[in-house]
Amino acid sequence: MRVATAFSVTVLTAAGIGHGVVSSLDTGIDRVDAFKDMKNRPQGGNGMNVLLVGTDGRDKITKAEKKKYRLGGAPCHCTDTIMIVHISEDRDRASVVSLPRDSYALMPPHTDQNSGDRHKAHPVKMNAAYAEGGPNLTVRTVEDMTKVKIDHYMEVDFTSFMKTVDVLGGVEICTARPLKDSYTGLNLAVGTHKLSGGQALQYVRTRHVDGSSDLGRMQRQQRFLAALIAKATSSGVLLNPLKFRDVSRTLLGSVRADKGFGTNEMLALGRAMRGFSPSSSEFTTVPLRSKGVNVPGIGSTLRWDPRKSRKLFKALRDDRPLAAHNPRRKAAVVGVSPQQIRVQVDNATGKTGLGRRVDSALRSTGFRTTRVPGNAPGKPLARTVVAYDPRWDRSAKSLAAALPGCQLRAVKGQGATLKVLAGQDFKRIRPVRAEDAYQGEFGALTGDQVVCP
Repeated sequence: MRVATAFSVTVLTAAGIGHGVVSSLDTGIDRVDAFKDMKNRPQGGNGMNVLLVGTDGRDKITKAEKKKYRLGGAPCHCTDTIMIVHISEDRDRASVVSLPRDSYALMPPHTDQNSGDRHKAHPVKMNAAYAEGGPNLTVRTVEDMTKVKIDHYMEVDFTSFMKTVDVLGGVEICTARPLKDSYTGLNLAVGTHKLSGGQALQYVRTRHVDGSSDLGRMQRQQRFLAALIAKATSSGVLLNPLKFRDVSRTLLGSVRADKGFGTNEMLALGRAMRGFSPSSSEFTTVPLRSKGVNVPGIGSTLRWDPRKSRKLFKALRDDRPLAAHNPRRKAAVVGVSPQQIRVQVDNATGKTGLGRRVDSALRSTGFRTTRVPGNAPGKPLARTVVAYDPRWDRSAKSLAAALPGCQLRAVKGQGATLKVLAGQDFKRIRPVRAEDAYQGEFGALTGDQVVCP
């Protein structure tokens, strides 16, 4: 979750401001030998793959900050977050794939770094690889599971996270529903918020605002990454050497990286990515089976969907986009994803073809229409109506956002299917999206789709 800071290192080097400045930053990075004695590795593809790992570093945060942002407890020195960042061969695109820390994994044979015992291959949760074998075993486990060759390794804790956001002047986040978590202290009302460093840390750590737990938290982390990219690319940081230096020094205060990711690599990548923007990035989580699996001695684990995950990682190896990168109209953010809302459209005007036109427009926006529009009985309606069962009021509000000027009408007992009575005032469908909408084959969204409109 704190890996947002590490990812932005890659983005911020897009300034290409000179060997001297970057060399001074390079000396501040702690080095690890993440690829020592590795054999039988996957074949490399086009582009560059960076494994970003977020670790717990609360032991370096002040007592006052711990209390204010509810960072109690002892540091676990474990991996909270694991992401693969694929930088395309032409350096025009960055694909970020989150790997849930509770994923079921088969750890390869290794020597435990704590006990010195030799272990055979055995099942674990993915984040256990770091505890038993550090960066090297983490890379081996990820490569074994994904068949994606990792070119570089970066590791960050959250000690510099808050300071980095503050140096940037805060990051803007939008939410379509209240976010309140008593564990982290996060308390955001519906709307747009400019988060300071401490608030940003609460936002990316929160996992108790709904039933989605870590999966919801990963989606919020991805949205924050997109917002961080938007701020860095629009605030002049990349074009101001002094500002770039200040932000980068803060970022790199708690970063560890492999020995091969040095000054020359950062400069080459930076020069190639000068035109990077939120629309250049795309975010997704590895596809999962609908149900987790309880493994004796390990606990509840998340299983990857074998077919979809294979296709996802093949797309990374083949250097193909995961999301559509076509220009899109700005979409209103709603509380319920259109993909979750079933709609019956009825023509309430008598105009031939109106029902079919409204059904098609809603479906193209993502709503699950019946594709069988009907004709409403009675007198023609001047104003479009959204009829809904009060139990589905949140869905009704999301649908109404796509029909500007419509009237909401509660109908007890109507059931889960919402009804649109297309009136004479109908002109167009307004694009809408949910914060956590799953779209496309891999559920991937581009950065400009998840930042504030």
